[in-house]
Amino acid sequence: MFQFVLIANRGEIARRIARTCRELGVGVGAVYSDPDADALHVREADLAVRLPGATAAETYLDIDLVIAAARRMGADALHPGYGFLAENATFAQRCADAGITFIGPSPAAIASMGSKTEAKRTMADAGVPLLPSAYLNDDVGDPSELIAAAERVGYPLLVKASAGGGGKAMRIVHDPSTLADDVAACRREASGAFGDDTVFLERYLVGARHVEIQVFGDQYGQVVHLGERECSVQRRYQKVLEEAPSPAVDTELRQNMGAAAVAAAKAIDYVGAGTVEFLLDADGRYYFLEMNTRLQVEHPVTELTTGLDLVRLQLLVAAGERLPEDLWDLTTTGHAIEARLNAEDVEAGFLPASGHLIRFAVPERPGLRVDTGVGSGSEVSIHYDSMLAKVIVHAPTRGEAAAALASALQHACIDGVTSNRDLLVGVLRDADYRAGATTTGFLEEHDPVRLSRQGRAPLDRARPAYLAAAGLAVLERSRAEARVLSSVPAGFRSTPSQPQQLELVDAGTAVSVEIRPLRRGFEIALDSEPLELEVHRSTPAGSEITLDEIRRRLTVEFEQSRIYVSGPEGVLPLALRSRFADPQDQIEAGSLVAPMPGTAVRVLATEGAQVAAGDPLVVLEAMKMEHTIRATAAAVVAAVRVKTGDQVNTGEVLVVLEEET
Repeated sequence: MFQFVLIANRGEIARRIARTCRELGVGVGAVYSDPDADALHVREADLAVRLPGATAAETYLDIDLVIAAARRMGADALHPGYGFLAENATFAQRCADAGITFIGPSPAAIASMGSKTEAKRTMADAGVPLLPSAYLNDDVGDPSELIAAAERVGYPLLVKASAGGGGKAMRIVHDPSTLADDVAACRREASGAFGDDTVFLERYLVGARHVEIQVFGDQYGQVVHLGERECSVQRRYQKVLEEAPSPAVDTELRQNMGAAAVAAAKAIDYVGAGTVEFLLDADGRYYFLEMNTRLQVEHPVTELTTGLDLVRLQLLVAAGERLPEDLWDLTTTGHAIEARLNAEDVEAGFLPASGHLIRFAVPERPGLRVDTGVGSGSEVSIHYDSMLAKVIVHAPTRGEAAAALASALQHACIDGVTSNRDLLVGVLRDADYRAGATTTGFLEEHDPVRLSRQGRAPLDRARPAYLAAAGLAVLERSRAEARVLSSVPAGFRSTPSQPQQLELVDAGTAVSVEIRPLRRGFEIALDSEPLELEVHRSTPAGSEITLDEIRRRLTVEFEQSRIYVSGPEGVLPLALRSRFADPQDQIEAGSLVAPMPGTAVRVLATEGAQVAAGDPLVVLEAMKMEHTIRATAAAVVAAVRVKTGDQVNTGEVLVVLEEET
């Protein structure tokens, strides 16, 4: 076994791998960029080396810097994690040249599957079913040639990065009108995310499921599959929920798909953990998508249903050991579902979010696992992907797993950064999802905004009681901290006609709370609207309140300027607004502002130009995805406040428009 492993990744990926290394007595090394200097994976490592810079290209994707860090630490092995350089054949070869064991497949295997176009050729030779596709060379610039290639594939189709993964640099195209622009955008995104702008076209299969097979190979030619995962619920071609086993796969189909996956791995002499991904149609026909030559983000659902530690198997295989014989007789138990908890604004079209995570806590539950790289106080950077955590539940049945995961997410506290938590809860409780009716078009057929609102509906209905409990706790705490007349009840006034007044901020909206103490209990109004409630108990730590004939026990925690009210419906983060708030800057009329922090990669607007509604003005890149800012109406560009390469923050003015006269 190895003495010291450098984990060439960050966040939850690095922490998850480090956990197994420690269990095996292996030392753990970390690398970090400047924004990650205080990240959890750095603080928990035995040794850590700084990679100067902020972006992934400057740091985690710089092979020379990572190899130098491994040498400096004296690492005898390197685990690339999943993402960044994990599927880079050059990196794997450089590790070998440096005498460092690369915990993954050979450079040749990575290269053969790293290019999706080459992978499809290899699978075609192996007889694995493929979807129609067309490869685009760099010299395909003639629009007619591009359209002809698309017609051979057939619409709808996907433009995909050949070196891609994680749903990045992918666009669906329904007709020729947007084909050229989508190809160009995918090339830019692929170049930025993977350092390779090669793209290809592939038929888009409507109504299909995304089902993948976990495979493992050792250095002695043995390859085994460990069952399937379904990853059909996706947004922007990125997975949102994953589960094992798939509700659509029976024993016979599992054997057939597993045999195909094993054959694919053997065809390239595969060693280590890998995943062969398929599209599965309603008739049970499956088509090869790609092979990921690394551990997958969703590997925990396989671990929980098989009882295996896949990282441990990776380390053992890389150290030259054989795969355990009992893997070929493996049985699975129960059902596992993983939710990707992301920092993003669902109602704004899944725009990535960033900022300071004031509090992050997921309640402990039986069968619950949380893999995360953040905690209370962490910074969520614009430079990397938006994942906050993977929250996974294992239960005897699929229905129980979905219910338990929805409850755990509902009662999680995510304060300071907008997240997709409500969407996850809404999906897990949706009737079609619970029935197993999941396809890659699930979030197109089920409005994400509606699902999000359904996910937070219980807390919205109970919000008045939570706000009342927070107001009472503020009064009780103030009274408890008083140094004089401590026996006087909270809210006491010698002039009882005047209520106590305070202002709470709930998700950016101020709510006025008025509390008038009575001989027994309190009168409470929110924004001058009286509440018909009964207060049974009131302390600085919480209240017991009956509202709308429902009696709730609510707990309240104070942390600096924040107030957290917890109850049966979840956690409501609040802030107590100061009476002397700073004045807010005014935004110039007609301004188009940045909807999220990011980098201006293209500035199309020019001062004095006339634009029509929908014209693209600025293209922002955030978390490796492009977002186009368009004119909202016919206008004249009065000012351009941003240039290519600028870093912008949420709300920053990009372009000022004036109405045409």
